[in-house]
Amino acid sequence: MRPVKRLDRSVKGRGVLVTGAASGMGRATAHVFAQEGAKVAVTDVTKEGVDRVVAEIRDAGGDATGWVLDVSDHQQIREVIGDIAAAFGRLDVIVNNGGISAMMTMEDPRYDETWDRAVSILLTAHQRIVRTALPHLRKSDAARIVNIASTEGWGATPSDTIYVAAKTGVIGLTRAMAVDLGPEGITVNCICPGPINTGMTASIQDEHKTIFAKRRTALKRYGEPEEVAAITFSLCLPASSYITGVAIPVDGGLTIRNA
Repeated sequence: MRPVKRLDRSVKGRGVLVTGAASGMGRATAHVFAQEGAKVAVTDVTKEGVDRVVAEIRDAGGDATGWVLDVSDHQQIREVIGDIAAAFGRLDVIVNNGGISAMMTMEDPRYDETWDRAVSILLTAHQRIVRTALPHLRKSDAARIVNIASTEGWGATPSDTIYVAAKTGVIGLTRAMAVDLGPEGITVNCICPGPINTGMTASIQDEHKTIFAKRRTALKRYGEPEEVAAITFSLCLPASSYITGVAIPVDGGLTIRNA
């Protein structure tokens, strides 16, 4: 009987890019990787938000550097990824977390404008970031890509056609990328958060959150950003080498309930 292999479960020293890292799930993800010894590139659209999270991580003893990045700007993506790879000397992990809300009716006069902006951020940016980072990821012995989608990619909330379409696209993009990059040992997976306490849900009254969670989730509560970040982190371990192309719900059991 052959011995059981000891697989590497450390990200120490690895270069990690997290988009949308100034708040919510992105901020929690950046902290989790830094806590485990990774070099974390904290990116977001505002310098103030980026600087705040970098300071938090450094104060806690982690290694983080910040870059302002609008993921809808292709040229900025190229420049920032080049700077990150040069600063870290490597780039092993991409977490495509950047996003915006786009809830509106199809009759809204801003619909087309919002569609273009939201799809650019929620979907197009994912492929641009991955394609730009590929030369660096190919040098890694454990390259990992995680795209953040949503349970909205499996269902639909009224007046949310733009977001639903984009997040459904993220799931499909993840599967297709996994097939294309699998022969190189690069894994591509997707997280589908359900109801999570983030900036996007902050405007919902606590009473309504409680009612929704008790009615729709098995765990009867909203999730926390750290709970999503923990699963994202697990997918990026070197040991997580035989899981690719999947969309994992982190939703408190929302997708398994019939009523």
